[in-house]
Amino acid sequence: MGEAIYQSFVTFNWWGLCVTICNLLITFLIVRKFLFGPINKMLEARENEVRELYATAEADRTAAETMKRDYSASIANAKEEAAQITANATKRAAARSEEILADASRQASDLMRKAEESIELEKKKTLNEIKDEIAGLSVMIASKVVEKEIDEADHKRMIEDFISKVG
Repeated sequence: MGEAIYQSFVTFNWWGLCVTICNLLITFLIVRKFLFGPINKMLEARENEVRELYATAEADRTAAETMKRDYSASIANAKEEAAQITANATKRAAARSEEILADASRQASDLMRKAEESIELEKKKTLNEIKDEIAGLSVMIASKVVEKEIDEADHKRMIEDFISKVG
């Protein structure tokens, strides 16, 4: 009997093999139907989601690079425009400054010319007044000389009087 027990372990049972293979096929089909289908769908959905994320990330990176280029270009344009505005303002200020200086110089020369003319006019007027006064004094002296004879002391005194009145 001991040998019979060992013999049952070593014997090949075709019927058991067929049942085991059928069980394996049925289990495989059930697992495939209820487990692999949903898992494959989930894996495909996850794969699509990852692809969409990569596509979105790439599009965002491209958009960011475009925005960066546009921003850099606009900054460069703004700097150039600011430099141009500053240069124009400097040119206008220099032109206005030259205009103001030329106007001031012209006004100063006009004032100097008018002052010189006024001085010349006053000088002529004063000389005419002095001539008139000298003529009047000469007439007065001549009338005094005619009235009396003048000696040397009187003559000196008259000249000193004349000089004191003129000067």
